[in-house]
Parts: sequence; C-alpha cells; structure tokens
Amino acid sequence: MRVVIQRVKKASVSIENKEVGKITKGMCILVGFTEEDNENDIDYIVKKVINLRIFDDEKGIMNQSILDTKGNILSVSQFTLYADTKKGNRPSYIKAMKGDKASKLYELFNQKLKEHLKVQNGIFGANMLVSIENDGPVTIIIDSKEK
Repeated sequence: MRVVIQRVKKASVSIENKEVGKITKGMCILVGFTEEDNENDIDYIVKKVINLRIFDDEKGIMNQSILDTKGNILSVSQFTLYADTKKGNRPSYIKAMKGDKASKLYELFNQKLKEHLKVQNGIFGANMLVSIENDGPVTIIIDSKEK
C-alpha cells in the first residue's frame, strides 16, 4: 500500500462538475494498493497517518499530528501510484491491485480512518478532478512495504 500525503489548507474532489468531497485544514491522501496488500498494510498506514507530525505547533515547528490539530482528511483512490515507468514512455499499471479487491481495501482504509477523524473521499474508479491547496508545501510518501 502506498500513500501520498499532502498537508493542505483546503482540498476537494469533483466528478462531472459535482463536488463529492471537500475539506479545510488537514491532509489530502492519495491511496494506491498493490496485489500483496491486506488489512495489516492498512493498519500500518492508518497508524502512521494519524500520528504523523507534519502540522505546526505554536512555535511554527512541525510537531503536531492531525489528531492534535483536529484536522480533516480527503482520501482519493489512485491506482497510478503503482505506475512502472522503467520501459518506454507509457506507464504500466500491472503492479496495481485489480478493481474489486482494491475497492474493498479502499473502503476499509476510509472506515478505519473515520474511527479517528472526519474523512471525506472520492469515488473509487471514477474520473475525478482533485483540487489541492498544498500548505508548505508538505508532501510525504509512505509505502507499507518499506517499514
């Protein structure tokens, strides 16, 4: 499982000009799964996400988690995080988990995040327009296979 986390002032996701998710201060998380992923990978990533200290404290130092700031999360599925660009110029997505299984893990990931925070999300498999106002900019990549 791989996530790209961006600290945001605001973020939203729209499908066919209709906004389906929107947050203010928090994290926009792009989420991808590969074939070997399971619930253990989700648990690892959720723990990392909610405890990641990337928000400023009163001294302006990144020393607070999203739990500390009571921020929000916008979660967006993104199979392209497993793009393989080694051969040629057209990425291969063979390492990305297939739709039905990935959809179930994505829903489980969002459910587990919602146990801790307010979470908005896109729609799995849809063609989405994601608007992100990155704060910092701060962008962190976490891969559950790189513990």
